Amino acid sequence: MGSIVIREIAQKDNEVVANVIRKVLVDLGVPKVGTAYADKALDHMYENYDVPRASYFVVVENEKVIGCCGIAQLENYDGNICELQKMYFLEEARGKGIGAQMMEVCLAKARAYGYDQIYLETMPYMEAAQKLYKKTGFEYLNAPMGNTGHYSCPVWMLKDLK
Repeated sequence: MGSIVIREIAQKDNEVVANVIRKVLVDLGVPKVGTAYADKALDHMYENYDVPRASYFVVVENEKVIGCCGIAQLENYDGNICELQKMYFLEEARGKGIGAQMMEVCLAKARAYGYDQIYLETMPYMEAAQKLYKKTGFEYLNAPMGNTGHYSCPVWMLKDLK
C-alpha cells in the first residue's frame, strides 16, 4: 500500500470520481435506477458540493483516486441533519482501514458544520459498510428520512453528532 491522502475534491477529479462510483456500483450489482448510479450529480461532484455546509472527499493513493465520500444537508428534510453520501471504494482500497479514516474525516466535518445528526442509506448486502457504520455509532431506522430519490436503498441509519 502506498501513501494514502484524503483531501477535498477538486474540479479535475469529477470524471474519475464518477467512474469510481459507477464501477463500484456495477461490481456490487447495485440497481442502476433508484440509486446513486442514476444521479445527475455524479458527473459534477465538485460543483454539487461547492455549496455551504457540504464537502466531498477523495482518497488518493499514488496519485490515483481509489475512494470517495461526502456530506451535505439531507434533501427534502426540515432539520439540522446531514447525509453521508456516496461512500465508495475500489476493491483495492477495501479492508485496509481506509473507510474508517474517511468516516472520521466526514464526521469531523459534519460536526464542524454544526449538524446535530448524520443519516445514510445503503443496500442490505453491503454488509462490510454496515459493519463500519454500526462500529461508528450509526443505528438502524425503520423508515427513510427526507427524500433522496434513492428508493432502491432500503436500509436507513442515523447517528447523533452531539
